[in-house]
Amino acid sequence: MKVLVIGGGAREHALCRSLSLDPDVTALHCAPGNAGIAEVAELHPVDQLDGDAVVRLATRLGAELVVVGPEAPLVAGVADAVRAAGVPVFGPSREAARLEGSKAFAKDVMAGAGVPTARSYVCTTPEEIDEALDAFGAPYVVKDDGLAAGKGVVVTDDLARARDHALACDRVVIEEFLDGPEVSLFAITDGTTVLPLQPAQDFKRALDGDEGPNTGGMGAYSPLPWADPKLVEEVLGTVLQPTVDELRRRGTPFSGLLYAGLAITGRGVRVIEFNARFGDPETQVVLARLKTPLAGVLLNSANGTLDDQAPLSWSDEAAVTVVVASHNYPDTPRTGDPIEGLAEVAERDAPLAYVLHAGTKRDGDAVLSAGGRVLSVTATGTDLAQARERAYAAVGRIRLDGSQHRTDIARKAAEA
Repeated sequence: MKVLVIGGGAREHALCRSLSLDPDVTALHCAPGNAGIAEVAELHPVDQLDGDAVVRLATRLGAELVVVGPEAPLVAGVADAVRAAGVPVFGPSREAARLEGSKAFAKDVMAGAGVPTARSYVCTTPEEIDEALDAFGAPYVVKDDGLAAGKGVVVTDDLARARDHALACDRVVIEEFLDGPEVSLFAITDGTTVLPLQPAQDFKRALDGDEGPNTGGMGAYSPLPWADPKLVEEVLGTVLQPTVDELRRRGTPFSGLLYAGLAITGRGVRVIEFNARFGDPETQVVLARLKTPLAGVLLNSANGTLDDQAPLSWSDEAAVTVVVASHNYPDTPRTGDPIEGLAEVAERDAPLAYVLHAGTKRDGDAVLSAGGRVLSVTATGTDLAQARERAYAAVGRIRLDGSQHRTDIARKAAEA
């Protein structure tokens, strides 16, 4: 099978790494990719948001499966263009991707499906914003209705900050605060059958102790030793399957990766948000534990034959990912700094620990930073403590001027 992956972050590097290890994959391409992905796939320039350009590239390469990684191309309808050209594609249609592209649409779908979620108001005027903030009180949860690259949500006790964020959005969802730990659960679906993956937990705040501003994610781990063993089964029955059934009932079947961000509250599981693609950095740890070859699972989703898929096989090992970010992230990050120590990690730590590239580019023999989140250092171990130790040992070999990372990823879970 010839596979083309669209995207250029650590999520796509994780996907490409898993696909490169699949014996059924005879050729692996990525567009536009990054310096790390270049080691496992052939890179091609492309405008990720241009469906026609992606179709032309897929056709030229003879791709038998296209995997669309990021949310922006999905919301732009790139999967529709590829599907219309007769090429199997892993990723939902533009209409179905509104589940991530519009928080208000997602709330409407959840209401129709009877999915448990936070009470909320959709606001478009200052008056509506003030009424909603007053109704719920602190802590305030304010979400930009549209895509915001993981930075559209503000959770704060500061009324002025909450109001300022709300006023900066064209359309905003204000909702009740959900207490309890958060869990990310992915599911692969063909629009009918839903195949849940293993849960993970990510860390959104920039600083240790969950302090600082929200980011796209500073690390993740899997499995969750503290979670109810029946969590996946429960979420499949109350959240994932009902959502997929509701979208199909509406005439917008969802085929691809459905990501449920969950809060385990004192009143039970509640959905915080849906995404329409693999999450980053949770993908890095979930795929590190998946033993089933990936390409066939994604192709069954694309072809509507997921009911033929054998049960997934998982490693009993734990996985931890630590994100190394640029100076000043998540504000305007500094880029163009050389990254050193990558060869040392490959020589001394692989395959138990390895580096997945996010925002990088090659300049001659040098690898330079090219984004806010630069690397995802991922490791496996017999338990979280060992995986964590290996991940941080590898992080310690990497040198990037002004870089930052959290030192407490998976620490509480490992010590529990």
